[in-house]
Amino acid sequence: MNILWITNIILPDMAEKLGGSRPVTGGWMHNLSKLVAKSENVHLAAAAVYQGDELQKETIDGITYYLLPIKGSNIKYHSELEPLWQEVCKEFKPDLIHIHGTEFAHGLACLKACSEYKYIVSMQGITNVIARYYTAGMSFWDIIRNITFRDLVRFDTIFHGQRKMRQRGEIEKQYAFNVNYFICTTFWDYCHFKTWNQQIPVDISKRILRQSFYNSNKWNFNKCSKHSIFLSQASYPVKGLHQVLKAVKLLKNDYPALIIRVAGADITKTVTLKDKIRLSGYGKYINGLIKRFGLEKNIEFLGPLGEKDMISEYLRAHVFISPSSIENESNSVAEAQILGVPCIASYVGGVPDSISEGVDGLLYRFEEVEMLAENIRKIFENRSFAQTLSANSVKTAEKRHDPETNLNKLLNTYIELSGL
Repeated sequence: MNILWITNIILPDMAEKLGGSRPVTGGWMHNLSKLVAKSENVHLAAAAVYQGDELQKETIDGITYYLLPIKGSNIKYHSELEPLWQEVCKEFKPDLIHIHGTEFAHGLACLKACSEYKYIVSMQGITNVIARYYTAGMSFWDIIRNITFRDLVRFDTIFHGQRKMRQRGEIEKQYAFNVNYFICTTFWDYCHFKTWNQQIPVDISKRILRQSFYNSNKWNFNKCSKHSIFLSQASYPVKGLHQVLKAVKLLKNDYPALIIRVAGADITKTVTLKDKIRLSGYGKYINGLIKRFGLEKNIEFLGPLGEKDMISEYLRAHVFISPSSIENESNSVAEAQILGVPCIASYVGGVPDSISEGVDGLLYRFEEVEMLAENIRKIFENRSFAQTLSANSVKTAEKRHDPETNLNKLLNTYIELSGL
């Protein structure tokens, strides 16, 4: 059975072959690809696009990789990809094509050029809905006051970001009418897909996480850094860092040494002239909140983190927070839970599918920073409660993200749809 994946990122083995670094996103697909490729009677190929000049092909550890060249933004439809997809499909002869994510247009080019094949699409984000929540509670004047030189030069204000999400949403909907089967990860994306198309079969399936998270030691109260908060990302408004700052302001007097540790680049950095020129509007807004609330010593940006460093930061934290204005299935919540880190998450999108309130995590309404603050306090003040959340979250996540169960479900779907 020949399975062709179409992905939004270049998977790590191929990225390294090209001389680049391993991507810090989408690691769960790497683990899944290895498991699928090792399955009996399965030959897997993974195709993605890159900023290059020619079609590339490599075989690494039994997986065939294709890179299709494009010029410019992948948000736009590139008709020049159509003959390249025909070439790939003619050579590989897929029994089934699995498109991972609907946010970009290169998969649509394959659908149009190679319509005779059977297709599965897995939802990841739903960009037209993300656009609805993109400003994440920031007022019009919050955004206007913080527009930077970089934003103007790049046409990349927060308003531009919201508009791009809407544009990607228009691409996204086209997938719903041209495939044979849809895979969702939560009831939230299931509901949204059903509003687009009631006719195509759709199922809810859970992801397999990065292998190192299954193998890792678990969170230990005695070893964590007390009164520390870990955020897995915070680069744009949807990820909700500004809400965490507002909550921490309410806690600072009681926990003066409280520290927020944020994975990813320092979006507030203004040390050099180059930093100042690169400063985004959201970075400027965050910088303003930090100074206004007197939190300069209470936040640290960690830079991009690989798997091992991410695990170390999860285990180091007293609490993990997912403060997004919208999420589908949060990989970060899943990773924190399987490590046993006490979790707090905003009650948005598909997140409630992952957390039972007060059992294996805590939930709050995104806008209610006071509720977020009290949830943080609950975990800080009650060791026994934190340990109970930790133990329960491990059980929940290990069952939900069991590799064998989730792999077998996917393979059975492949077999059923391919007719083999």
